[in-house]
Amino acid sequence: SGRIWSRVAGYGAAKLYQLETLAHGIQTIKDNYTRFIALGREPAPRREGEAKTMLVMATSHQPGSLYTCLGVLAAKRINLLKLESRPSRQRAWEYVFYLDFEGHRDDPAVRGALADLASYTTFCKVLGSFARNT
Repeated sequence: SGRIWSRVAGYGAAKLYQLETLAHGIQTIKDNYTRFIALGREPAPRREGEAKTMLVMATSHQPGSLYTCLGVLAAKRINLLKLESRPSRQRAWEYVFYLDFEGHRDDPAVRGALADLASYTTFCKVLGSFARNT
């Protein structure tokens, strides 16, 4: 196919997908619980079963802006699974938020929430939807 792929993954994933291992023991912490993801330019095909979606967004630096965005998910009855903040690379003392929530990006409730979030965020990008058991 002409594509070159590279991944950081555990032994089980390498065995399952018949991948060549280039290096072993690259973690810096013995009991590493890092979550690994595969990136691509195109969305992966939807699989059977329950899904979750990963999103990155930034809000205005105003009181209640994150609260408003989380309210969008609540209004669509979308369950938040994970929320992390990281410093913005664009502006000092501002943050971007990484969210995992139940549902696939193609589900009507999720599509509606994403459309609504566009009104309340300064940046909003779906990183992907994938099987919930991962």
